[in-house]
Amino acid sequence: MKIGVITFPGTLDDVDAARAARYADAEAVALWHADEDLKGVDAVIVPGGFSYGDYLRCGAIARFAPVMNSVVEAAGKGMPVLGICNGFQILCEAGLLPGALVRNKKLHFVCRDQWLRVENNTTAWTTRYDKGAEILIPLKSGEGGYVAEQSTLDELEGEGRVVFRYVGENPNGSRNDIAGITSANGRVVGLMPHPEHAIDALTGPSDDGLGMFYSAVDALVAS
Repeated sequence: MKIGVITFPGTLDDVDAARAARYADAEAVALWHADEDLKGVDAVIVPGGFSYGDYLRCGAIARFAPVMNSVVEAAGKGMPVLGICNGFQILCEAGLLPGALVRNKKLHFVCRDQWLRVENNTTAWTTRYDKGAEILIPLKSGEGGYVAEQSTLDELEGEGRVVFRYVGENPNGSRNDIAGITSANGRVVGLMPHPEHAIDALTGPSDDGLGMFYSAVDALVAS
């Protein structure tokens, strides 16, 4: 299976995301922001970083990159897409996920290992987890507070589309302690913490993040 990893100017975690894909026995394919060609990949990761320097709003410029036209089209046809941190912001800006990410509640950049609870294990990226499981993966963001209109929050909660929730102290002021959400069809997932930094207990706080990438491979094999 081929998993594409996009690089924008300012992307930081594309190499890590590609490594995570390889850890899950997938072929990682580099995708360039200015190229609409997805190179025949089966899934796409929009990784973390500071795309286009985070000018305007985080992800607001990246949303208009040529590659995102193809990602939006492919997602509409059911391709699994994962947005991590800045990638989550980009997916919201592109309309693939509802809501937005704003400055952390105390206006400080947060960098720490964070416990999350798996709320939905039926998405293309979470089937390897047990519902209710708690996983430990790094969080590093300055604009990670998830916000949305109350009607959108009610819809996400009512449809079970909250995928991950922060455990313990809310690190950034996200509404309803939301750390990650999914599209209505469960194929597009965005989260602020970084599962690609928790794929090997030797280098991360755990290997809990690896389940997301194995889940994607499982979903592709089953499709």
